[in-house]
Amino acid sequence: MGALVTLDLPDDSPMLGLPWIITFGPLGDDDEWEPVVCGPYERPHALALAEAVVAEEQLVAVVEPLLPALTPEEIRSEIAAAQIAAEDEAAQVDQADLYGDFEDVIDEELELAAEREPEPTAPPSRDEVRAGLARIAELLTSRGA
Repeated sequence: MGALVTLDLPDDSPMLGLPWIITFGPLGDDDEWEPVVCGPYERPHALALAEAVVAEEQLVAVVEPLLPALTPEEIRSEIAAAQIAAEDEAAQVDQADLYGDFEDVIDEELELAAEREPEPTAPPSRDEVRAGLARIAELLTSRGA
């Protein structure tokens, strides 16, 4: 069994409506091969496909949104936002007490993670994926119009 990594987003996140890609790569350091990127898909399809593949293979699958930026300025803005978020996270880690409250919250965090763990879903059919691709094409071609 492999590993699936994705963003934990609130139900009202605008990112849920974006196209999503899956990047498959080796799970451990023993294998060295170029990652395989698939998509775009609608998020539920991407998650189901990734889950189906890693259930039977020793792979890691990263499911992430594909940002349909139209200009270099939009790309630079996304990069700047990601850099600021990383700096903020690093500052929070630096300020955190390394050993302070881990034991206090670990059981609660594990319980919450178990509650959020979705049931495995069947991968979408070819027709469902094609219908999703058509919706993504419509989304991408209507953006900025």
